[in-house]
Amino acid sequence: MTMHATAGARAGDGPSPGGPTIFERSRPGRRAWSLPDAGLAAPGIEELIPAEHRRAEPPALPEVSELELVRHYTRLSQENWAIDVGAYPLGSCSMKYNPKVAEDVAALPGFAGLHPLADDDLVQGALEVLGVLGEALCELTGMARLTFQPAAGAQGELTGLLIMRAYHLARGDVRKRVIVPDSAHGTNPASVTLAGWKAQEVPSDTRGLVDLSALEELLDDDVAGLMLTNPNTLGLFERDIKRIAAAVHEAGGLLYYDGANFNSIVGKVRPGDMGFDVVHMNLHKTFATPHGGGGPGSGPLAVTEELERYLPAPVLAWSEPAGRWRWDNDRPHSIGRIHSWHGNFGIDVRAYVYLRSLGPEGLKRVAERAVLNANYLKTLIEGAFPTAYPGTCMHEFVSTAKGLKPHGVRAMDVAKRLIDHGFHPPTVYFPLVVEEALMVEPTETESRETLDELAAAFNAVAAEAATDPAALHRAPTSTPVRRPDEAKAARHLKLRWTPDDSSNT
Repeated sequence: MTMHATAGARAGDGPSPGGPTIFERSRPGRRAWSLPDAGLAAPGIEELIPAEHRRAEPPALPEVSELELVRHYTRLSQENWAIDVGAYPLGSCSMKYNPKVAEDVAALPGFAGLHPLADDDLVQGALEVLGVLGEALCELTGMARLTFQPAAGAQGELTGLLIMRAYHLARGDVRKRVIVPDSAHGTNPASVTLAGWKAQEVPSDTRGLVDLSALEELLDDDVAGLMLTNPNTLGLFERDIKRIAAAVHEAGGLLYYDGANFNSIVGKVRPGDMGFDVVHMNLHKTFATPHGGGGPGSGPLAVTEELERYLPAPVLAWSEPAGRWRWDNDRPHSIGRIHSWHGNFGIDVRAYVYLRSLGPEGLKRVAERAVLNANYLKTLIEGAFPTAYPGTCMHEFVSTAKGLKPHGVRAMDVAKRLIDHGFHPPTVYFPLVVEEALMVEPTETESRETLDELAAAFNAVAAEAATDPAALHRAPTSTPVRRPDEAKAARHLKLRWTPDDSSNT
């Protein structure tokens, strides 16, 4: 996200916010490249491209020098906010620091240059990484076996739901519904629908937890299972989880664990011990690999021994007689492939390094400090932004800005003003069950000093809402791009730039 302009980016640079565009820098005849004379006659474009595929006019490409090109894109890179620049407290996203050692290892030529069709004998080191990582993830989740095929969490969800379908069909049991809490991630009901089931909502109670009575009323022999995030999307631990699991299993259903919030309990408690049957993990959240901007991610899916036969083929296996890793394709009950290869291998390498660097005790400290940081920050701002539900939170909390509405200030105004204080805003308006929601996750990697500064910014914005609400409506004022009409931008994309069109931004 563009957060701030670099020094000198505005003065005299032209009409565009934050500096001129690459097209505004363009001057006819300038080049950022040159090619040596090969000593051969180049074929004409008529010989290379059929007439029906050729442009009538040359494309309107920018023409700049190499120095101008380098300066332009360097300046743009300095306007981007990132976790290496400052705090990124997006709730439900775990935007925490990514250790550089993991980046270095993933970039090793032996990993980065692998081809997915390489013979198993030639990639035993890479398979060892996956094998050891898989065993560690199964131990952490309390599951029996996993697949690395899902490329991210949503694909992990679909994989798990298809395995649940295969399980029920193998028993001759045709079921039609999957229950999803009202505070769930939007991917949950979407995945249920994509898997061919009907998503049925179960409400939260006054504690912000699954309403156990309402759940029990929904459970019957038509329910395939329950998708649940624990801690849930409100940042609260489902205290009735054992009773929930027992009720779902008694109805013949399966319990699915959405691992988006696994970082708050990793090393402390296992989903399998709570009664879950299927678990997907977001390695790009819990195990500190880069994500955001559309990827990359990794969403391995782990299952109980009873469901292991349905995992996508092939599954990584250790061959004891041969003393080597191999891909097991002999899976007659498998749901089939869910991904072309084996997920995002580079992300798996990063997660492996993260796990080996921390060890079991280090992982426990990750969860403990994530919870500590969230509760510390929550306490500092709850006077101005009370939490939607009382009590101790886990790794994140959901506050409400509805107390500022009498001043004409909403959650979006708060988020935009925080940018002027030098902080990326939290998630806003999610979960949908909370009015004027601000969903905050400081993560375990932020220092106490940073949390104090973030809390001071939150409280300053709340105070300003009472004295100068118009300032919040104008925010942000320190960025190259102010406050676009996001709804219009989403519905009416305009991606083509023309030099004579001043409406392009």
